[in-house]
Amino acid sequence: MSTDATPEYDYEELGLVAGLEIHQQLDTETKLFCDSPTVERDPEESDRSITRKLHPTKSELGELDDAAMEESRVDREFTYLAYDTTCLVEEDDEPPRRVDGEALAVALQIADLLDLSVVDQAHVMRKLVIDGSNTSGFQRSILLGQDGEIETESGSVSVVDLMLEEESAKRVEETDDGVVYSLDRLGVPLVEIGTGPDIRSPEGARQAAERIGMLLRSTGAVKRGLGTIRQDVNVSIADGARVEVKGVQDLQGIEDIVRGEVGRQAELLEIREELRERDASVGDVADVTDVFADTESGVIRGALDSGGKVTAVPLFGFDGLVGRELQPDRRLGTELSDHAKRHGAGGVFHTDELPAYGVTEAEVDALRDAVGAGEDDAVALVAADPETADLAIEAAAERAETAIEGVPEETRGANDDGTTRYLRPLPGAARMYPETDVPPVEPDPSDVETPELLDEKAERYAEEFGLDAGLAEQVAFGQRFPLFETAVERGVDPTFAASTLESTTTEIRREGAPVETLTDDHFLALFDLVEDGDLAKEGVPEVLTTLAENPSLSAAEAVEEAGLSGVSEEEVREAVVEVVERNADQIEAEGMGAFSGLMGEAMGALRGKADGEVVSDVLREEIGKRS
Repeated sequence: MSTDATPEYDYEELGLVAGLEIHQQLDTETKLFCDSPTVERDPEESDRSITRKLHPTKSELGELDDAAMEESRVDREFTYLAYDTTCLVEEDDEPPRRVDGEALAVALQIADLLDLSVVDQAHVMRKLVIDGSNTSGFQRSILLGQDGEIETESGSVSVVDLMLEEESAKRVEETDDGVVYSLDRLGVPLVEIGTGPDIRSPEGARQAAERIGMLLRSTGAVKRGLGTIRQDVNVSIADGARVEVKGVQDLQGIEDIVRGEVGRQAELLEIREELRERDASVGDVADVTDVFADTESGVIRGALDSGGKVTAVPLFGFDGLVGRELQPDRRLGTELSDHAKRHGAGGVFHTDELPAYGVTEAEVDALRDAVGAGEDDAVALVAADPETADLAIEAAAERAETAIEGVPEETRGANDDGTTRYLRPLPGAARMYPETDVPPVEPDPSDVETPELLDEKAERYAEEFGLDAGLAEQVAFGQRFPLFETAVERGVDPTFAASTLESTTTEIRREGAPVETLTDDHFLALFDLVEDGDLAKEGVPEVLTTLAENPSLSAAEAVEEAGLSGVSEEEVREAVVEVVERNADQIEAEGMGAFSGLMGEAMGALRGKADGEVVSDVLREEIGKRS
């Protein structure tokens, strides 16, 4: 969703610098370090669960990562749903077994397409994971290539590195105690592609992601669908800071995120200048529970009645700036609230928005007096259980201190509306250390072939198979282009194969058919029935719908189920004669001019059981007899 309210900036003047991290799952048979399949499972199929609490560990240099330390302050447990296909490696009860050869081969193809220099020897590293998405507390990662480049409409973009990694566990839900993950996704091979900071505009970021996405799909060996590719964007402006925005879902979203982050940093820099002019500072945290002893505010009353308290911090010189909008519907106060929420608080109230939420003007005045805040100052407060209230208000105070300094380096999450939210500090080098359970591998780029690019493939389909340009591009960029090539090799008409795989499946999907259940074998068997004359092309949509809704059926059984078993030419003629006789007056008046209307009626009468060309020939013959 585009943030139309975001103003357009002079990105060159602001000194915009951006880079991308693209994470793409590979479509391999087994996972990166064990033989479990890479198939997604329904959480309801889980037959057991594992519960863990994770703690930060020091790197090989004895250092603790800042992001891990902040995460460790949040007390929660992690539950992992396991399945009958879950292996001991995924449960962290067994060392990894080997690097999957298929995944390595695909990754080397990608390295070739990105013009990367492949390393002579690849070592497995452990990357500290701080959100519980890996049972071991770290992710295994392999550097495969460096120093590549891609071309975009906005110019060249360097590719810094290519990593082959294991995918994280899939987040299922958050509970009062922590987070529930599913282990079906953990360990799926994943490539991470990092570009250099060469991007200078939102459009350039989208173009780079678009190009890399096309190169990845050209291998024919990457997974498709929601969640199989994730795009992180690193953004900074002059005098700002590097901010990593994680989880951008689509290409347009990349443009929106870059625009929004530029605007956020620009606003934060303006706030910094004003705070410095006011000689702003952050005061000491105070317990202000007594101020709200008789409050009718639902949020505060609920916290106090549950044994909680209210904590507050004076923000000297901040009046009017805590409510300053940084992005649409997101303010500096929202930033304070995001930090407080990391410690379990529901959020932060501040005086730029009060009186409101049941807090009276008298209570606001008493609050200011309690913390020594004047008219030019703001106050932020948290109502929660005692421990949460203390941690949350300290976090909010620290974020207010940072506002005086400018833009903090941090990791943020992408929202659907193009805005972002605080997640955690940027991770540092202390999160990486060697994996001692897996020996190094020596990748050989000469073992892999360079795949044909999708845009080149579309041109070839048009020239070699006579497809129109639109259909050629549709099938080349579609998920089933390997199936299209297999069908054509088996003698299926290229236009029929392409239109069935793309246009027909799109049509029946719009009508509600679950086309994701259709397999390559379904299509190939269907093509055989058409080629053998056992199914008219006109019946294909109905049979495909039947197969999608009943995937256990064979194609022949689906034809029977749909009532579309082939008819003889004699039966076709009988149906056509009935149509002709019903429309004898029209034929007498129009002759062959009545053909088009009667053709539709005849095909409807036969319900896709007969080939259109056969029906057409018989109809012309019967009209000729009567005109």
